[in-house]
Amino acid sequence: MYIGKTDMQLSDLGRGELLTMQKEFLYPRVERVYTSPLSRAVESATILFPDVPIENVTVVDSLREMDFGVFEGLKASDLVELESYKAWLRGGFDVCPPNGESAREVLTRTLSGLDLVICDMMEKGVTDAALVTHAGIITNIICGFGLPKLTPVEAATDFGKGFMISISAALWQGSQTFEIVGRTPA
Repeated sequence: MYIGKTDMQLSDLGRGELLTMQKEFLYPRVERVYTSPLSRAVESATILFPDVPIENVTVVDSLREMDFGVFEGLKASDLVELESYKAWLRGGFDVCPPNGESAREVLTRTLSGLDLVICDMMEKGVTDAALVTHAGIITNIICGFGLPKLTPVEAATDFGKGFMISISAALWQGSQTFEIVGRTPA
């Protein structure tokens, strides 16, 4: 099912899985959390990083999931016969679902959000932060700006998991890249 901009809460099952993961795995200690505005991401952030005070949780609108337009809330099986769906699946950086976003629009928006996060961290002197967003957005960030370069399949991440990165002002300002140093949680 295509769930992007729909602001769904975490399910009881998802909430339970995150609570279990938070107890079983070692998540990095961070001083600040940046999150998508969608409820499922905000709640995930509070579960995975319970020691971060709410005033250190920053919502970044441009880190929201993709807008799937008229495909939102539908399953692939519901759409398989539609020409607009077939065209979207054939791809292209500027192809989008009817009334939705293209890959270019999502990547541009994501870059804006990531730049905002990095500049905010530099301004506030934050050295350790978490970014809690959606799988597609994480894949875009890692594939678009991470070194070494990963394919989308290599950058795919499961629910409650992600990447650890290292970034410097010089690296970001000079080439808008960061170093991928591992996966999290440990």
